[in-house]
Amino acid sequence: MLTRKIKRRALQVGYLACGVIPANIFDEYTKALDERIKSFPESRKFYEALYRNASQGENAKSVVVCTRRFNNHKVPGGLDGLIAKCYLFDIRVEYSPAYRARAEFEAYLKTLGLAVLENRVPQRLAAAKAGVGKFGRNNFIFDSQHGSNIWIDTWVVDKALEYDEVEKNIYQSACNDGCHKCIESCPTKALSGVLSMNMGRCITRISTAGKDVPDEGTRTQMGKWLYGCDACQDVCPLNKDKFTESDEYPLLAEQAEYLTPERILEMDEDTYRNVVNPRFWYAGEDALWFWKCNALRCMINSGEEKYHSLIERCLDHEDSRIKEIARRGVELRMES
Repeated sequence: MLTRKIKRRALQVGYLACGVIPANIFDEYTKALDERIKSFPESRKFYEALYRNASQGENAKSVVVCTRRFNNHKVPGGLDGLIAKCYLFDIRVEYSPAYRARAEFEAYLKTLGLAVLENRVPQRLAAAKAGVGKFGRNNFIFDSQHGSNIWIDTWVVDKALEYDEVEKNIYQSACNDGCHKCIESCPTKALSGVLSMNMGRCITRISTAGKDVPDEGTRTQMGKWLYGCDACQDVCPLNKDKFTESDEYPLLAEQAEYLTPERILEMDEDTYRNVVNPRFWYAGEDALWFWKCNALRCMINSGEEKYHSLIERCLDHEDSRIKEIARRGVELRMES
């Protein structure tokens, strides 16, 4: 049985769990997007781009879903609460063991005669349906041992395989005990209800995928998160004591000194392109201005005196976006 071989190989290369499901079972994903747009019309453009994930086309027959932990890595000093852990321990970084394991597993699928398609699927829904995790109220997928500190990898293949029974109970039972800590903790109230999310207000989207400077009110609510946000995961009881921090993530300790707000605000283009961008390549080679805006926002929101001179220095910055944030930061300090 191919499915048995696939699952065995997945565990051998380091995955926690593996499930195999049909590729045509994501109809409710479209309905969920419809509801999100209805609830948050201002974020329509973000959700519309996701509809393609629900329809897989004629060639897509099966979805292989695997999960991998990242709660075994150490967070370098000063970066906790500044950069979200999933970006610190990104399995997409080519020199990481997880990246090599994923590549090895994909190559193995091909040796079985499976064509791996470029199709994208709703990964969290796929993981829940495959029975390798369950949804928490904050929209993340959890497993019992690692909380939501897991990566999800999926492969869409061109052959029908032996399928796992599609999981119908896809929600965490522990979230039914009246706990709303994740919702209450969301700084921008993007997470405003159970399994609800206004993507346009999400700090992670704004601080990593945004192309514009957010308005002043939003900047104030974003706090000191430089890149990404772990607020709803950090307060979740299901994540308590789940980080073992037993392993060093490759090269992260050496890179950490470059990822402070101070260093980023004063960083030149060469350093960004040679040190930071290779690690966060998806931000773009020309995104230093965006990182500087994030860094400046962090400094202003911290209210720490040590940042005052750095903020004031940006009043004469050549980039008008950075200059404007600095100007408002100084004004707000004077008003307080």
